[in-house]
Amino acid sequence: MKNLSNLKWIALFVAFAASAQQEKGIIGASNWLNNWTEFNPKKVEYNETNQILYGKITTNTTLFKKNTYLLQGPVYVTNGATLTIEAGTVIKGDNATNGALIITKGAKIMAEGTETDPIVFTSNSAQRKPGDWGGLVILGDAPINKFGGTASLNFEGDPSQTIYGGTNPTASSGVLRFLRVEFAGKKIKGYKDYNAVSLAAVGNKTVIENVMSSFSAGNAFEILGGDLAMKNMVTLRATGDDFRFSQGSQTKLDNSLAVRHSFSSGSTRARCLNVNSYEKKDEADFSKALTNVVATNCTLVNSTDDLNRDLASGLVKESVYVAESSGLTLKKSVISGFSPAVVLDDEIKPEAGGLKKIKLEEMYFNNCKGNIFVENTTNNEDLEDYYGNPQFANLYETTPNTEMFIAWEAKTPDYRVKIGKITASK
Repeated sequence: MKNLSNLKWIALFVAFAASAQQEKGIIGASNWLNNWTEFNPKKVEYNETNQILYGKITTNTTLFKKNTYLLQGPVYVTNGATLTIEAGTVIKGDNATNGALIITKGAKIMAEGTETDPIVFTSNSAQRKPGDWGGLVILGDAPINKFGGTASLNFEGDPSQTIYGGTNPTASSGVLRFLRVEFAGKKIKGYKDYNAVSLAAVGNKTVIENVMSSFSAGNAFEILGGDLAMKNMVTLRATGDDFRFSQGSQTKLDNSLAVRHSFSSGSTRARCLNVNSYEKKDEADFSKALTNVVATNCTLVNSTDDLNRDLASGLVKESVYVAESSGLTLKKSVISGFSPAVVLDDEIKPEAGGLKKIKLEEMYFNNCKGNIFVENTTNNEDLEDYYGNPQFANLYETTPNTEMFIAWEAKTPDYRVKIGKITASK
């Protein structure tokens, strides 16, 4: 009986330790990055294409794992059609014709991969690189805060097919699950740049989870308006922002990872989280919802191998940017290796209650050159005092990434924080 009692206490201790290990940053009883992610996509070989997709898909269509597909030019799923993609299917974007897949307003995509058989969108180039092809675009009829309630994305192609926005926050554009998008984000002179994944006015009945963007030349995920929840998202070495929110987006981001690198970031300031309410103030309808993001258990990390060198060279920028008239709640998350961790628009006036919409709670700030600043200022004592208040339970440390995370240098790394690195922090 005594041994049984001891075993129960041991089990409770193990469960508590596992829980404590997961308290900040990405969580999970095991490494949920295993099997479906790829941190060295240039080395992966895919089958040659044997099917071509082009023009418009106007009826319900299924793509099969047995085939490898090529997106020739912008391909539109339109007329309310549903595009179903089998687990394990590979789809390549054509570099020469600026291949892209655009799910138009009213249409759906059902892309349900599995942990061991993810769906992959990648480049058809022999030497794959960021910006080889367009990307994946999903357009819905949830609200946006631009005047008129609708807008169009000015990609190369047919602008009438890229209209988004409406009045239905509960709309469904389908499912994205266990899916990778590699080497997307093409820039086409005279037109809007593509992102790896663009989600415009997407409603909250859309399922988006376990999606990875790798080596995007644009933003990894651009969220324009809409009302959606995303979880288990992964970005790797985006040139643009990892997650960019605008046009009144109401987004919940949970248990997600952004891995940046000093040499991959664009020449302008590219952030892990870029929270804006509009691109142009005179186009915004302030009677409608302004952007509000709630991000929980996220890990935002700069993966450079020499942080001090990159800091001295000016290659490292902030991890999080919040523009005026925007809200961000960032909780139980890790920011590691940035300069500084968070920057607030200089139109945000902390002394006038400007921090009410910006909540940074139970955070783990690690190895950052400064933590929280208002843009274009060097004195942040008031902000440090405010967010350093014990009620926010924020922690500060200077631990190298190689020591902070469970498995840093591995084919499939484990970005969960080691328990000792949290409990020892101040």
